[in-house]
Amino acid sequence: MKKIGILFIFLLSLACKEAEKSKTLAENPEGKEIAIEYANGFSITEFKDYSIIEVNSPWPEAEKSFKYLLAKKEAKIPKNVTYDQKVTIPVQKMVVTSTTHIPALEALNETSTLKGFPGLDYISSEQTRNLIDSGAIKEVGKNESLNTEVLIDLQPDVVIGFAINADNKSFSTIQKTGIPVVYNGEWTESSALGKAEWIKFFGALYDKSKAADSIFQRIESNYQSAKKLAETAENKPTVLSGAMYKDQWYLPYGNSWQAQMIKDANAEYLWADTKGSGSLSLSFESVLDKAQDADFWISAGQFTSYSGMLEQSQHYSQFKAVQDKKVFSVSMSKGETGGVIFYELGPNRPDLILKDLISIFHPQLLENYQPTFYKALND
Repeated sequence: MKKIGILFIFLLSLACKEAEKSKTLAENPEGKEIAIEYANGFSITEFKDYSIIEVNSPWPEAEKSFKYLLAKKEAKIPKNVTYDQKVTIPVQKMVVTSTTHIPALEALNETSTLKGFPGLDYISSEQTRNLIDSGAIKEVGKNESLNTEVLIDLQPDVVIGFAINADNKSFSTIQKTGIPVVYNGEWTESSALGKAEWIKFFGALYDKSKAADSIFQRIESNYQSAKKLAETAENKPTVLSGAMYKDQWYLPYGNSWQAQMIKDANAEYLWADTKGSGSLSLSFESVLDKAQDADFWISAGQFTSYSGMLEQSQHYSQFKAVQDKKVFSVSMSKGETGGVIFYELGPNRPDLILKDLISIFHPQLLENYQPTFYKALND
């Protein structure tokens, strides 16, 4: 009988341990990490009724990362889950603070959820402008000083924040009212495909992760196909970029996403060997010395015509690209209220940017191509 008693106690103890194990697993379920191939600034882990987004690069040199809980209404959240902000998904009402956020909403067919934006005139998309004209999207001030009264009246489920540092007081005020602010750091990414991959961030907010992944895969496939096409070109033209502002010429570093796209378009960016963040700042004389004979000049600031360029400075006429009329600008393509389409759609569609560049550097590869962003300056 004694042995039977010991066996019973052992089996009871084992059953208690299994029950405790089951309870632990229920409180700490294993999540599925969403594949993020190019972006470095965020991660997504999916669970049964909720997801965790961690944004580790909301702005350059951020000292902390942010963890966001995206939960369905009836989700049971384990007690040990920690987070900075909680958002109920799928989001029904949203305020975004950068034009680069808008194409993701359109791609996911969620533009109708957009209720407010700071600086409506900057928005170029015809689809979103129609909503603005109908009064469906409200003006909420400026990104640095949001009109918190208007925004609070809108009662959005979430505000997607764009910030250059941690000092945006408007976001702090909004959060104190109970409206969550979720930072989006796509602009800090160093690769073009990395920027585009942030559509998965928006996919999670709308409980549309599969749709977001499918959209990104199409963009990636188009990009890689265009890159392979560019590799078939026999020549590799030299390229100048950037423009003068006051007394300095600002142009991208060689490790920037802009420089990488020039390389992927099978062209030689003349500052490809430089490294840094932000923009190179050089004198006009040093740029002229290195790029006077460059075959092409792209991203030529706000210029839209050669006459306007030379009116500002006759010194530009010394560049071969100007003499040969091979200067291209994104400022030629604007929305109806003056917003430059490139700054809105470009980060989301690197495949279209790359095709534009290939059509410029190697026009024989894309005959009869109609560019989306980059267009030749007018006379």
